[in-house]
This record gives sequence, C-alpha cells and structure tokens, in this order.
Amino acid sequence: MAAIDNIVLTALENIVGPERVLTGINDLQRYGCDWTRVYTPNPAAAVLPDSIEQVQEIVRLAAREGLAIVPSGGRTGLSGGAVASNGELIMALDRLNYIEDFSSVDRTVRCGAGVITEQLQHYAAERGLFYPVDFASSGSSQIGGNISTNAGGIKVIRHGMTRDWVAGLKVVNGTGELLDLNRGLVKNNAGYDLRQLLIGAEGTLGVVVEATMRLITPPQEPAVIVLGAPDMASIMHILRTYQDSIELSAFEFFSELALQKVVEHQGLQRPFETPTNFYALLEFEQRDDKIMEEAMALFEKCMELGWVADGVASQSLAQAESLWRLREDISETISRWTPYKNDISTVISRVPAFLAAVEAIISEHYPQFEIVWFGHIGDGNVHLNVLKPDDLPMEEFQQRCAEVSRWVFDIVQDYGGSISAEHGVGLLKKEYLHYSRSELEVSIMRQIKKVFDPHGIMNPGKIFDA
Repeated sequence: MAAIDNIVLTALENIVGPERVLTGINDLQRYGCDWTRVYTPNPAAAVLPDSIEQVQEIVRLAAREGLAIVPSGGRTGLSGGAVASNGELIMALDRLNYIEDFSSVDRTVRCGAGVITEQLQHYAAERGLFYPVDFASSGSSQIGGNISTNAGGIKVIRHGMTRDWVAGLKVVNGTGELLDLNRGLVKNNAGYDLRQLLIGAEGTLGVVVEATMRLITPPQEPAVIVLGAPDMASIMHILRTYQDSIELSAFEFFSELALQKVVEHQGLQRPFETPTNFYALLEFEQRDDKIMEEAMALFEKCMELGWVADGVASQSLAQAESLWRLREDISETISRWTPYKNDISTVISRVPAFLAAVEAIISEHYPQFEIVWFGHIGDGNVHLNVLKPDDLPMEEFQQRCAEVSRWVFDIVQDYGGSISAEHGVGLLKKEYLHYSRSELEVSIMRQIKKVFDPHGIMNPGKIFDA
C-alpha cells in the first residue's frame, strides 16, 4: 500500500467519520481498479463521502496536501479511468445515491452521483416514464461515472449518449469549488456550456457529484428482429432499408463466432438454423399491427435482394428479451478468454471497409487469434475482441496486442475515426490519443485542465499526461 500521512488520514476521518476511510488491502483492491484488470491497484486510501459538502472538504484537503484524487463510481469502465495505481486517494461516490425533486411537468429528476443506472431506470418506470440510456453494466454502473465517461450503450441510434440526458450538473473542481451548471434549463445560450465540457472528462476536471436527468415517455411494446446476413455490406443495406421506413430504437450487430460462443456458454438457442457471417438485431416500437407488417415486408425485400439469409421476429416480450441476450451476453461470455478489447468508430457508411481492414491486418499477422465482433453498428461503433489462445502466456499476448493496437489505430486514423467510441481514454489509450486528436486539440485540453484543476490533483495521468 502507498504511504499516506497519519495527519491526513485523521483529517479525512474528521470529515467523513473513521468508518468511511478505508485502508485495508481488500478494500483498496476493490476500489482501486475497474474492469480492465490490466493495472495493479496501489491507492493510499479510499474515502466515502455522503454529501457534496464532504466532497468539497476532501478536495480542499487534497489540494493543500498535494494528494491526487481518483473519483470512483461503479468501476465498470474499460479504459483504466478509475484505476488508482500510484498512491492516489480514491473518492468513492457510492453513498451519494439519493433521487430527489422529481418533476412530472419538466420530466426531470435530481440524482446523486452514486445512483445506479438501473435504479434510475426503475424510478422512472414507477412514475410512468423512461430513462433510455442502457448497457450491459446498468445494474452496477453509477450515474456519476456514466456522465464522466459519456456512456452510450444500445439505444444511441435513437436516444443518443448520456450527455443528451443531462439537464443540469453539479461538479466540484480541483480547488473544492462547486459548479452548478445549466440548472435543468431547456434553453440556455448565456455563454459557454461548461456542463457539456465536463461530461466525458473522465474526472480530470472535477468530481461529478449531482445531476438533473431528463426522462421521456416509455416505449410501446418493443419488438425485436434478428436477421442473418452474408457480409457487413449487407448489414448496412439492412440498416438503411429499415431506417427509411421505421424509427429504430436499436440496431446492433454481432459475428457468427460471437453467436457460437454465447450459444455454447450461456445455454441459449440459435435464433434460426441457418448460419451466416453476421447478424443484425433491430428493435422498434410496435405501436400497431401495421408496423410489424411493414417490418416483415422489409424482411422479405432484404431476402429477395440477397442481404438476408434468414431471420426471426419476437412474438412476445419474453422472446424479445431472449433475442437481446444473444447480443448482450457476449461480453460476459468471452471474458473467460481475457480478450483484448477495443471500441472504435468511424462514420456509419465506412464501417464495412473499416472492419474488413482491421480484420485483415490482424489475421495476416496472427492467424491463430480468434476475432469476435459486435457493436452498435447504427452509430458507427464496433467492438473488436481478440481472444487469448489458451496456450499463450498472458504477458506475450499483451505484447502482441500492443502491436495490434498500433495497427488498428493507424486504420482508425486513415478512416477519420475515434480510438474510443464510448469507453473513454483513461490509462489504456492515452498514448494513442494523437491518432484521434491533433496537437492543438490536446494542447487546448491541457490548458482547460489547468483552469479547472490548477493543482493537478484530479485523476492525474488519465487521457494525457500534464
């Protein structure tokens, strides 16, 4: 464990109480890492405030003592953004888990940063409304972390990213001052929108402590269709065909290998017997029978044009949920192979060539690697997963994957894409930031950080080095 002055520990205990300052090895291992499992946690301590005022006091103390802070939410990130590996103080926001000030007129609710995503979804549903940002980790991720990483998920094609649902935001900056941004307004053109600057900043500018979140009318009878396609070009034809006629709430894709792994290890059934190279999963609201009739007519059209080999449509909510598992269970299924993961993006129209170029270069150099593809194809985001062969030592696999990253990001740069579509930069991708951001952009980012965090204590070393 990294050393921390007893005077500082006592000061932290005076702020939050002795039982909320954790220094035990198990606690530090738990709070010091995220889902990347690449970095060894080495925090000095973890502190669990239960109010905004306590967060401010902790930041002021850290600024005086030169103690780095790593804000910690649900720790479900995949970029190392919540990792404390260099003697930092972890600020875990679990106890800021209140939901208050619901307004049925404004369709907003005020949440503490520690509110679990699923908790907000249930709260909205109990009031006849809907919070649409959804992803596999919604049962453990926290709103503060979602905002700090601008989380996306499976409904982006229709509902956008987390930033589209933040009506107001409270953030404690690196000097302990509280910023109260936008305050739930729909229209506010009075100068710069600092709220949007802080969303996706990965805790490097301040600690998200509270947010006013927007809610909407819930979807009506969601229907799901899974279609098998021979290639990625056909997947894009399917997307365009359906989007021209039906408002889609989701359009996901996954490869045959991804389906094989899920069926084998999760006890699920194949959607249909015909194997194809890729699969599209479409979700839309079935407001009336005419919409499903239109969806089936489009299915027949796609089959006639050779874009679809087979397909299945849900006949009930239970079947829709079962079909979704074919896509949503992929990450959990392949975790046993400790995959090299990369979430990358380009403009939607260039995805087929983009994906083919990435697969070609990996297969050329490492033909023994299994590649699992899936993602939110409707917004240009694909998830590359290279599975570690069982007989290959982890250290050697990681060395080879470092080569893969450079090849992949060269392609990302060629296609004008992003090295991180939704998972953030954190520690994992900071050395590759220049593939997506110019020197001028990074220089401006550094200057912005100095304004919000003049002492350099807020999640240092993440996104870029100061």
